[in-house]
Amino acid sequence: MQSAEVGACWEGNAENWTKFSRAGYDIYRDALNTPAFLDMIPPVAALRGLDLGCGEGTNTRRLAEHGALMTAIDIAPTFIRHAREQEEDDPRGIRYEIGDGADLPFEDEAFDFVTAFMSLMDMPNQAGVLRQVFRVLRRGGFFQFSILHPCFVPPHRKTIRDENGDCHAVEVADYFDETDGRIETWLFSSMPSSERENATPFRVPRFHRTLSTWVAMITASGFVLEELREPMASEEAARLYPTVADTRVVPIFLHLRLRKPAS
Repeated sequence: MQSAEVGACWEGNAENWTKFSRAGYDIYRDALNTPAFLDMIPPVAALRGLDLGCGEGTNTRRLAEHGALMTAIDIAPTFIRHAREQEEDDPRGIRYEIGDGADLPFEDEAFDFVTAFMSLMDMPNQAGVLRQVFRVLRRGGFFQFSILHPCFVPPHRKTIRDENGDCHAVEVADYFDETDGRIETWLFSSMPSSERENATPFRVPRFHRTLSTWVAMITASGFVLEELREPMASEEAARLYPTVADTRVVPIFLHLRLRKPAS
């Protein structure tokens, strides 16, 4: 699958994704993934940042709230339209552009840092994206991204629940099946049934890579792996938001921070 096909999928998802995520149905993002990502990120105040695969801009705005001078791109025009409209209503100084992560329209060393919140695993040619990010980063800059954990969310994953409905194990398979755009269809699990009945499922192209492939791509691009985390919901978060309780059994997300050498 090529970028144009991926873009068409996300353009088809963008209207409902924006509506449902802004309604608070993306519990994994709001209750666990984004807070963990921001807890891991170094100080970004007054730094020039680029957010790849920004969607409708929620996480980009969080970075701007931390003082970063943000530019953001997404391949889906409808996402960019929604992000720009919100920027007009509540300005944060963010510049949004339609763009492809494998062909970044920016000069060399244009940014102090780059982020990608849960977008890189949905992009074809991830090695090319890493090379492009390396190019647009200043020396000593960092790239922090989150992805589905390749070990615990491979192409086949099934949550095993006990008689009370609580997750106590996870079944995984097809780890070595490095898919190139296999379409997965789903909706946010926390959506009310009344809305799910009439909603068109998201069509998400998946580009699964093994952990060893990710490491090989990272090192080949010239980056140094600086930090790696596997977010787990706290007991309190799991009690308040039962959706994320399964991350206390095995991780769902993998967060990595890469550094471009200073010399």
